[in-house]
Amino acid sequence: MYKYSSKKASSEINIAAEIGCNHKGNLEIAFEMIKVAALFCEVDIIKLQKRTPKELLSEVEYNSPHPVKHNAFGNTYGEHREYLEFTKEQHIRLKDYCEEFDLSYSTSVWDLTSAKEIISIEPDHIKIPSAINTNFNLIQYLCDNYYGTIHLSIGMTTLAEEEAIMKLFVNNNRAKDLVLYSCTSGYPVPAKDACLLEISRLQNKYGSSVKAVGFSGHHKGIALDIAAITLGAKWVERHYTLDRTWKGTDHAASLEPDGLRKLCRNIRSVEKALTYKEKEILDIEKEQRKKLKWESTTNQNRETQLVN
Repeated sequence: MYKYSSKKASSEINIAAEIGCNHKGNLEIAFEMIKVAALFCEVDIIKLQKRTPKELLSEVEYNSPHPVKHNAFGNTYGEHREYLEFTKEQHIRLKDYCEEFDLSYSTSVWDLTSAKEIISIEPDHIKIPSAINTNFNLIQYLCDNYYGTIHLSIGMTTLAEEEAIMKLFVNNNRAKDLVLYSCTSGYPVPAKDACLLEISRLQNKYGSSVKAVGFSGHHKGIALDIAAITLGAKWVERHYTLDRTWKGTDHAASLEPDGLRKLCRNIRSVEKALTYKEKEILDIEKEQRKKLKWESTTNQNRETQLVN
């Protein structure tokens, strides 16, 4: 179905394909998504999600119907969430499969039980989603027990909450292990609400304290991600699906494989271009200079010859 290309070139920009729950609870679909993201799209990281629904949801929430019936995979919201979950053993298989393609495996953890399970399989990255970034007990547990890179999005977060989050990481001497993502929590997000200058604000305020600043986009298209890296984002995360028409909540705000492939291609190209000239006249310009450049001495001699 897809033409696979050669291994991507080295890059300082890290691109994460957020599978999330777009696998529809099907492990084989998740494997296919990983393979396509690696070989066709050429991403760096695969990100999934891990929840313990009975710990995360109240009894009322668990037993209530899904708010959008046609997206439901169960009779109640709790059953829906259980259907979409992979076990720890399945996450181990997914991690191993990522590593076969030289991809980093990452997972968002939504509760303490999920965090403990994912920590035990020793991933390079763990993500704290915007929805639970004020669960300070969970964050503290990660600071104390997980030694990889912690990624955290700050969608729907006040400045006071943001400062409290940062204070916790600084006090635990873990800020240098933190990637802080600018994010607007909407599905999808219109361009006017993407607020890309938040990347600059985070870079100016925390850039010297954290490992890096990133951008977690839920917008349509791939134009805004280019602006994000020019503003300093070193990590770009986008939701990804094999088919935007599939049943589920996140598909409409996700990129299909060709869109993700173009995103990776464009980011790599722009990253290469974001440099100063290494010397006054580049090698590529020398031949053109000989043919086209107006030289004062040469042209004065020509003018003198014409007069005489």
